[in-house]
Amino acid sequence: MTRRLLLSYLSLAALVLLCLEIPLGFVYSRGERERVVNAAKDEAESVSAYAALSLAAGRAERDLPTRAAHCAERIGGKVVIVDASGAPLATSHPVDAGVSGDLAARPGIAAALRGTSTVDVRTSTIGGVEYLSVAAPVGQGARPAGAVWLTVPTRTVHERVHHVWLLLVLGGLAVLTAVAVVGFAFARWAGRPIRELEQATHDLADGGRFAPVTITKGPPEVRSLAAAFNHTAARLAHLLSSQRAFAGEASHQLKTPLAALRLRLENLEPDIAARARGSLTAAVTETDRLARMVEHLLAMARLEEHAAIPATVDLGTVCAERHRTWQPLFAREGVSLVLFAGSVGPVLAVPGAVEQIMDNLLSNALRASPAGSTVTIELRLQAPPRRALRDSRPRWVDLHVTDEGPGMTEEQRNRAFDRFWRAPGAPKGGTGLGLALVQRLAHASGGEAALRAAATGGLDVVIRLPSARPSGEPGPGPGGDRPRRPRREAPALPA
Repeated sequence: MTRRLLLSYLSLAALVLLCLEIPLGFVYSRGERERVVNAAKDEAESVSAYAALSLAAGRAERDLPTRAAHCAERIGGKVVIVDASGAPLATSHPVDAGVSGDLAARPGIAAALRGTSTVDVRTSTIGGVEYLSVAAPVGQGARPAGAVWLTVPTRTVHERVHHVWLLLVLGGLAVLTAVAVVGFAFARWAGRPIRELEQATHDLADGGRFAPVTITKGPPEVRSLAAAFNHTAARLAHLLSSQRAFAGEASHQLKTPLAALRLRLENLEPDIAARARGSLTAAVTETDRLARMVEHLLAMARLEEHAAIPATVDLGTVCAERHRTWQPLFAREGVSLVLFAGSVGPVLAVPGAVEQIMDNLLSNALRASPAGSTVTIELRLQAPPRRALRDSRPRWVDLHVTDEGPGMTEEQRNRAFDRFWRAPGAPKGGTGLGLALVQRLAHASGGEAALRAAATGGLDVVIRLPSARPSGEPGPGPGGDRPRRPRREAPALPA
């Protein structure tokens, strides 16, 4: 904002200066030229009148040379006085014999001998005056007694005009400098409330404590914007505080009654008749389902509250650790759990997101897999093909969790990420929130989640995460791959 305001001030000042100084310079140049021409004409007429008196009194040879010298010294040029035949009577400077014989042939002197005063202005190629010559007749009538020819050098006029143009340029630069200094100070003053709003916005976005911005500075529009920001930020801070308090209190207030309820149901088992034990088992199952639903809801609330920044995570290590944790549970249900980790390098993910993703996917796969089947965990590095020396496309790491269960239709896969949605015929105990939480965690990490039909007839869940390998570091494959710049957006995965 400061740069734009300063640029607008300088542009306006430069436009005003150009509109003022350029006409002023041309007016001064034309006025100076007219002044020199008028002065030369006045001198020529003055010398002509003096020459006429001198000729009439018979003192031409004695008075005219002195007069011509004085006039030439005064105007800084040359003066030549000729008689009616064009022969020189007096000159302010030595004249060669050849030149003196051609004086009568010069256009200005010839016109003056015919009784016409002339002004001859010669211009250069750039429009400046090179020299100025003025011729005036001596005496009145159709046949004058002679002529006066003045030649005035215009170098002084050129220098004066150039000096004025230089002063105008320097003055314009000085004005622009002053405008830049004053405009920068004013722009900084005008933009200070905006910068405070920007800083407060960044602090609020980074999770910092909300501090109201001052609304008594700047123009009315900025003060109105600051007041609206304070109101909005205060409401947002209140909502975040309420959500944080709810998440903290609900975590204890909901878990404890559910645990007590499950314990009471288990204590009733010895006193329940055999025909009612099925209902008791179903009640215990629903209690466990409700407890998992509470856990998932609180996890999603915490995810939306914190909006953590993705960090570097060793995906292979996390998958190996979750594989060791879930292996006994899979073995107890008669399901094999296989890991193909490979070497894919680190990825970018929200801290703790990969663990939650793995736990939800493996829990769903275990419930959907029949005994004797296999659940596979596989990591694949998705690098774009080498098409150029510099390829800006990023690399991604795909996490596949594939089961051999009943799978889903295409319509069911499209709805599987909706909250509380469960596939028809799904095993009991699900909450309908696991895949929704998985997708939220993948999006928060800068990746994507998708469901595909597995080749074995089950479901292939694909979690795509951005690779954290530096662009200049070679990949794990043979020969590595070329440096690439990471791109923000995650590619869409086909269902």
